[in-house]
Amino acid sequence: MDEDRLYGDPALVAFYDVESTDRIDFDFCRRFARGYRSMLDLGCGSGELAASLSEGREVFGVDPAGAMLDGARRRPGGGGVAWVEGDARHVRLGRRFELVVLTGHAFQVFLTEADRRAVIETIAAHLAPGGCFVFDTRNPAAGEWREWTEERSRRTVDHPVHGVVEAWNEVAHDAETGIVTYRTLYRLPDQTLLSADSRIAFPGKDEVERLLRDAGLVVERWLGDWTGGGWTPDAPEIVPIGTLA
Repeated sequence: MDEDRLYGDPALVAFYDVESTDRIDFDFCRRFARGYRSMLDLGCGSGELAASLSEGREVFGVDPAGAMLDGARRRPGGGGVAWVEGDARHVRLGRRFELVVLTGHAFQVFLTEADRRAVIETIAAHLAPGGCFVFDTRNPAAGEWREWTEERSRRTVDHPVHGVVEAWNEVAHDAETGIVTYRTLYRLPDQTLLSADSRIAFPGKDEVERLLRDAGLVVERWLGDWTGGGWTPDAPEIVPIGTLA
């Protein structure tokens, strides 16, 4: 899996938190984490969630992008997290956690079923008996990628260094594989153009359920969004919450 410049290029990483202001998934996980004494955040990105939960509990944050982890270490609470540069398919930390999370649709960067199986096996390998896991993936039936066209995605971003930046996306959907390729573009005030190409998959609930079962995990609740709504076939999200079988 090639590195995505959106997360590996410091010039683009600088936009990540600016564009990620409405993190209802983080709000849910902060409430959910109450009472848990240890947490593993796979695909932790810039570390906002992990750092915010570091006080009073053992927290590890794992991400393959060193540029993201550089920012994570500098944020408030970052000193209380053990940051690990690693791939969620292969990382093994030699310990188990009461809570394992994988948010921000990070599960979708794994493009093959074999890769997704490996990530779920990582979750199982690090989950303590009686512990809980939660992650999210967009429901393919909702077709969210249709909103990522240039026309529909045009926006302005108020960047703390560059000022007002024009941003937009371009998107292509491969109906045969279900893989979506999207380009993220930022035009700076001096007309410099920054861009990155990303690829994500949209596995269905049946596949996710099968992979969890094969890894020895059982789902106790299926949510259809991060507000706590139950899953329905047309829900925007697939959010399993469960434990070891």
